[in-house]
Amino acid sequence: MKQSNIKAQVFVLMAAILWGTTGSTQAFAPENATPIVIGALRMAIGGTALFLVAKLRGAFKTKIKLDKKLLLIASICMAAYQPLFFLGVFKTGVALGTALALGSSPVFSGVIEYFMGEKLSKRWIVGTIVSIIGCTLLFAGQNSMNMDILGSILSLGAGLSYAVYVKVSQKLFQNLRRDAVNGLVFFISAVILSPILFMNDLSWVISTRGIMTTLHLGIVATALAYTLFAYGLVNISTPKAVTLTLAEPLTAAILGVVVFNENLTCVSMFGALFLFCGLIINSYPEKEKVKDKIRAL
Repeated sequence: MKQSNIKAQVFVLMAAILWGTTGSTQAFAPENATPIVIGALRMAIGGTALFLVAKLRGAFKTKIKLDKKLLLIASICMAAYQPLFFLGVFKTGVALGTALALGSSPVFSGVIEYFMGEKLSKRWIVGTIVSIIGCTLLFAGQNSMNMDILGSILSLGAGLSYAVYVKVSQKLFQNLRRDAVNGLVFFISAVILSPILFMNDLSWVISTRGIMTTLHLGIVATALAYTLFAYGLVNISTPKAVTLTLAEPLTAAILGVVVFNENLTCVSMFGALFLFCGLIINSYPEKEKVKDKIRAL
């Protein structure tokens, strides 16, 4: 049981690291590429890739029995996350928008779990608080903050939509193949976001930088990352999975220093340290309870 739990955490952390490359990748995109269009293209490429892979692997050969309501909720949440996050960041600034969206996700996940009757461990609570403080300090030391009420609400909406997506996806994974669930959820999300692509200029996509950017975001940072995340999510609690994905901003900060020669302030360095400590606390194996052992038998 412990080995599968550790493996699951590794998969989730690997997914978070891949998500952490999105900021650096977007920096290489052509100047006329807007974040919302990039998000829609990312979903279109990633969703199509996941759907095709699932189809080639025979995920849809037999009749699939799924909860259509849950499938629709997961798809809408994933589609909603993109514009909510980017608009929130646009209105409040990178620091506050990102901290609110990423930092609120574990909190929303814990609240959802609590109201569903699941007990939250003290270790998760401590680790999550430390991680959120770290995430806030990390971004607070990099950019100025603009206290915009609407932008803050949009960022919190992004955090909530992601937390709901993770919980609903976990339920879908219990009864269906992971590749089938991912293929359907992301393809439907891509369809929902497709109007964005028809209302904006996409001429930059056919450039070398445009092709490299969209392919990396769609194939690596979406299709591959969410496949890894799906494999980890099956053997790990939702709150812990969402908290571990806070490795994403830590990865982004490290890439900023290594790739773009950015200098982290003392506040940001303390934030990175807090965030790392929080992830370590949450990654440490929980002691198995007697009841859990009996259930496993």
